[in-house]
Amino acid sequence: MTAHTLPGDRSVLRGTLGPRQPGAKIITPNPASRGETGVKRWFTRTLAWIASLAIIGAAALAAHDAAMRSGIDRVRGAAGHRLDMVGAGLESDLARFEYLPSLLEMTPGVFALLDAPANPALRDEVNRYLQGINATAGASNLYVLDSSGVALAASDWNEPGTPVGADLSFRPYVKEALAQGRGSFYGVGITSKRAGYYLSYALRQQGRQRGVAAVKVDLEEAERAWKNLPGNVMLADERGVVILSSREDWKFRPLAPLAPPVLADIASMRPYGEAKLEPLDWRESGGEAGDASMVQLGGRGYLTSARPLRRTGWRLIALDDVAPVRVDARNLAVTAALGTSVLLLLLTVLWQRQRAVRSKLANRAALQAAHDSLEAKVVERTAELRAMQDELVHAGKMAALGQMSAGMVHELNQPLGALRTLSDNACVLLDQDRLGDVRGNLQRIAHLVDRLGRLTHQLKAFAHKASPPREPVNLRQVVSNAQFLVSQRLRDTGVEMVVEMPAGLTVLAEDARLEQVLVNLLANAIDAMSVSPTRCVRVVAAASPIAEGSCVVQVCDTGPGIRADILPRLFEPFTTSKPAGAGLGLGLMISAHILREWGGSLRAHNMEGGGACFEIELAVAATREEVVE
Repeated sequence: MTAHTLPGDRSVLRGTLGPRQPGAKIITPNPASRGETGVKRWFTRTLAWIASLAIIGAAALAAHDAAMRSGIDRVRGAAGHRLDMVGAGLESDLARFEYLPSLLEMTPGVFALLDAPANPALRDEVNRYLQGINATAGASNLYVLDSSGVALAASDWNEPGTPVGADLSFRPYVKEALAQGRGSFYGVGITSKRAGYYLSYALRQQGRQRGVAAVKVDLEEAERAWKNLPGNVMLADERGVVILSSREDWKFRPLAPLAPPVLADIASMRPYGEAKLEPLDWRESGGEAGDASMVQLGGRGYLTSARPLRRTGWRLIALDDVAPVRVDARNLAVTAALGTSVLLLLLTVLWQRQRAVRSKLANRAALQAAHDSLEAKVVERTAELRAMQDELVHAGKMAALGQMSAGMVHELNQPLGALRTLSDNACVLLDQDRLGDVRGNLQRIAHLVDRLGRLTHQLKAFAHKASPPREPVNLRQVVSNAQFLVSQRLRDTGVEMVVEMPAGLTVLAEDARLEQVLVNLLANAIDAMSVSPTRCVRVVAAASPIAEGSCVVQVCDTGPGIRADILPRLFEPFTTSKPAGAGLGLGLMISAHILREWGGSLRAHNMEGGGACFEIELAVAATREEVVE
């Protein structure tokens, strides 16, 4: 068994090697050589320590930088989703009441009050009418002003802070409505002292501007909901003044000092009430990871994310405290430094004790590094694919929601408008003691209610993909019902309607939905002839020259016809020639879809003498030759 020796144990060396032979030389170490070797060893160890400290520092810095970037990206992503949700809610609240002021243009009592503003009976009638409408709509307030900007009636006429009697001509939304037909404004109410978003609409009668209808939308409920969200959210208007915020001490304060002309403009319009408009301590900085969206506000660092709101010029801003991200980054840096230190110590021990296997360990470390890199790339790619999938699912949900909402609005608008007209007429007939006509109106209202019920039933059937019902329908009766639904518009616009079709003609369809198609085509024809000197719409039914056993119903007008750029895509969703806010562009698409479900079709073309003609083709159940004009 071989003895293990130490360099300084000479007795063992002698015992192992045997006795020294006569004449043999004893080689002794050179002191100078020993000192030179010690210096080199000390220099090597010093370099090793310096390199180790540099590696530990670099690992800590890299971990800190990576953690900061990852944390900021995570916070920014969450803020983006939060802004999308809050922005969608705000835009929905702002758009939900855009139609409300324009409804007052169809109310005779409002124009009667504008003619006689001092009449207390008319004022009380309009006040109660506005109160009823606003109770259904759910706005903060609904009121009417004359052409000089004085409020004549309001839905809150019997409550403190009502604008009735107040001169609001200096408010921007009143000026815009009188000058441009519509207006909008956010500010603190002059009489109520409560902030809100104002939408105004110029009331016209026979081409003459008579007054202004305005609705006030309360956004404070949405603001209160922000306090339950993580981080902070604020809404800055076009002047850079915070008008809504999850923190009360930020509200009605500008992000930067306001210029004297802006302050003078604010003093004339008073949008912020009695607020002092003290600027926030808002300072932008580069911050960690070179992010220019880092700000200092009130001595704290925040990561900001912003989204513009359409049609308002406002900016929605999310502020997230980055202190937790910094703490996590510091903790990760310390962990990385300790981990690197332990790793270096282990490598040093292994290097000292197992020099023979360093190559093998290096290869293994290289393979491990390659494996870790590949696994990291796989994890990163998987995360990207999941994020992409979530975005696609979200986009699909939003598209389905948008199409469903738009479709429901278009389907319900026509019967609801008719219900409103019939109910108003019933009140007038009751005052005239015409009970027979009142009974007829109530029967028509019941018919429309049944139609709304069938619409909801059709939505359920659509959800189950059930086959659409088809039954023999008297075409002349359906046309008569559709003519009644648009009769008020025919009278108001001076349009003559001529009907030519066999009295006993029946087609395979469903009466309520076919009535819906005809009402949509008649309404479009009336709108198209608004500027035509000759206004006549003809509804003609005859046997189809193409398909045996089918009939063609033509709805023709004397308008300017269909524009050449719209005609090829007329039945596509959201295609319309009407101005913004006057139509969704879904009526013709829905009508064509309904007819296709019954095996029919809808076509359109321009006539040679002028005007447009829409042709409905349906299967005939039975016909009679008698023609009624």
